[in-house]
Amino acid sequence: QVQLVESGGGLVQAGDSLRVSCATSGVTFGNYAMAWFRQAPGKEREFVAGIGRGGAGIFYGNSVRGRFTISADNANNTVYLQMNALKPEDTAVYYCAARLSSVGKYDYWGQGTQVTVSS
Repeated sequence: QVQLVESGGGLVQAGDSLRVSCATSGVTFGNYAMAWFRQAPGKEREFVAGIGRGGAGIFYGNSVRGRFTISADNANNTVYLQMNALKPEDTAVYYCAARLSSVGKYDYWGQGTQVTVSS
């Protein structure tokens, strides 16, 4: 059974850095593509960053490219999202997601962690 549990969110100021984590169980990174999404109040869910199966490719959304970094720690079965130079518009609930297929919709989602950036 796949489980994804996010942690590390919080309240920070603009320009600060924050790292959120996604602890996984039932996931082998060689078989699953992993991603981070976010959703702000009143807005649609937005793709933030993703890693292909077995690390085959790393992708970022346009609004975070150059500021955020996604990584996967095989030893700890954890996916991280390092967020630098945070802006108030980065405020959202951040969700971890996983899928078995190399393309298409994500099958598994975590409960989310709130990130709030004050100006």
